Amino acid sequence: MELPWTEKYRPKTLEDIVGQKEIVSRLISYVKSKKMPHMLFSGPAGVGKTTAAMAMARQLFGGLDHDFLELNASDERGIDIMRTKSQQKSDATSIKDFARTMPISGDFKIIFLDEADALTSDAQTALRRTMEQYTSTCRFILSCNYSSKIIDPIQSRCAVFRFTRLSKEDVVRYLKRILEAEKIGFDQAGLDAVMYVSEGDMRRATNTMQSAAAVGGVTEENVYSMTSRARPDDIRELLSLAMGSKFIQARKLLDKLMMEVGLSGEDIVIQMNREAMKVDAPDKSKVRVLDLLGEANFAMVEGANERIQLEALLARLSQI
Repeated sequence: MELPWTEKYRPKTLEDIVGQKEIVSRLISYVKSKKMPHMLFSGPAGVGKTTAAMAMARQLFGGLDHDFLELNASDERGIDIMRTKSQQKSDATSIKDFARTMPISGDFKIIFLDEADALTSDAQTALRRTMEQYTSTCRFILSCNYSSKIIDPIQSRCAVFRFTRLSKEDVVRYLKRILEAEKIGFDQAGLDAVMYVSEGDMRRATNTMQSAAAVGGVTEENVYSMTSRARPDDIRELLSLAMGSKFIQARKLLDKLMMEVGLSGEDIVIQMNREAMKVDAPDKSKVRVLDLLGEANFAMVEGANERIQLEALLARLSQI
């Protein structure tokens, strides 16, 4: 069975990673010197944190066996992740046992903890002591979306690398390389739609593109239909109609987005928030729109009926 494109085309070396040039150059210098500190990778999802850690270990050790242990901290959030056995290795050793044994192919081993911000406070405290105690035989790479959720003692022991969202040019260049390799038809409007949906998340962009390719090609229509997203023009029209006191027309368009496109109330509010600043209206009106969107989103998150909240939102917008 063929791998998904996110795995099939995952960069194998640091040099192949898209974007993050400054971070990649620093990691390459560690590989060349065969030395590295404990590291903390933080940043949004889908920007290359896991790929960078695995590529670095592969270049240091010539593979991902023996001296490399990868764990997803969100699977085992508590302190047991530090003490109980890992099912990944055939010898089923705990993190502490893996850290204190001597490396086979280099001067140190690497333990990669993905989604480390999901670890509880007790688990992070135990991890802090392990990092300190076994520095001579092991290095830790921690990956997280929010570095603020990592306790200060761990952050102070790590070199912090802050990954940023990928630029449109970097993502498009990577996607075109995949499309050409797979011989899939596409157009610029389709790629623009992928970029709009993914918001700089390479993993989401690749999965979206593969889904669209499976139904005939990467076109605007296929991308939006596969992701249950409205076209930005439709959302801006919805806002313009409501703010122009055309409530009935705005309500009909809302019906279309919910019934035909299949958007949820929260999806619509999130997209309206993205498009609010692009509407042709005074800044004062845009500020009020954002305020009303926040109120509607909070009400829906708290469990209010989304249809009632959306119609109330359109009614309030028509009074601006």
